[in-house]
Amino acid sequence: MQLSIIGYDPIGSWTRTAAAVDELLQYRNPAGITWINVEGTDGGEAITRLAEAYNIHPLTIEDIQNAEQRPKAEEFDQYLFICLKAISQKDGELVFDHISLVILEHTVISFQQLPGDSFNSIRKRIMNNAGKIRRLGTDYLSYLLLDSVVDEYFLVLDALGDRIEKFEERAVDENDCGFIPELQNTKQKLLHMRRVIWPLRESLSLLLKMDSPLLSRDLMPFFKDLQENAVQAAETVETYRELMAGVMEVNLSVMSNRMNSVMKVLTIISTLFIPLTFIAGVYGMNFANMPELSNPYAYPVTWGVMIVIALGMLFFFKRRHWF
Repeated sequence: MQLSIIGYDPIGSWTRTAAAVDELLQYRNPAGITWINVEGTDGGEAITRLAEAYNIHPLTIEDIQNAEQRPKAEEFDQYLFICLKAISQKDGELVFDHISLVILEHTVISFQQLPGDSFNSIRKRIMNNAGKIRRLGTDYLSYLLLDSVVDEYFLVLDALGDRIEKFEERAVDENDCGFIPELQNTKQKLLHMRRVIWPLRESLSLLLKMDSPLLSRDLMPFFKDLQENAVQAAETVETYRELMAGVMEVNLSVMSNRMNSVMKVLTIISTLFIPLTFIAGVYGMNFANMPELSNPYAYPVTWGVMIVIALGMLFFFKRRHWF
């Protein structure tokens, strides 16, 4: 577990790291805004100590440590709690990080399940006094943290969109053996993203309806825009799932047409050999009183008849546009 703290106000800012919660607490900034970030939620004792210091409910701690918790937003007496999933790509695979925010009057505590500096851009904005982040409260900082997570959704969706476009090109390739496994893998990714993003829409809608003193009315348009972005991301996921289903149908149609073509050729070949097999069977019975057997021209004549029958059948099939 890694602990870091940033304090700021309109005049200045500072940042510290700590090895223990008690060491971290001495850096609290009662005159301004304090942002505590916890990387790794496996340190149960440290999180419990942090909860005691800020009077965080045990149910909230349980949600913070539960990586399978659905996105949600809750209002408590002294704080707001929001949890959601951050999505990123690493080596072509999706990585899901459980993010939790505890929003107090002068403090925001963020918890990240996986180690890594996911909010580095926001730290730079604070330290460089970019924008209006230092002049606003914890609600604006929380908005920026949520917005950075939602923006990452679109980066991942753009990459998946490019992949789906390539699937559309590969759908008509009959010899692409890796197409189906890769398509199924991408469908599973979209399904997982749907489970993450759709509940977030509801959580942000609930957040907009909260009449909490921790949320400034002036910032409601920002949270409304954030909620609309989450809806757009969810709709994009649904659109991609429909496209994937369409790509699958195209590939199945191509494979079905190929199978029909193969079956048509095999059927024509089988049909051609039916009369030829009959003739060969008749003259292969070797009865003693078959007059044609003693005729010196019987063999070439039989071959000629068989060739004429085969060519005649091919001509008939061609006239009927059967191949």
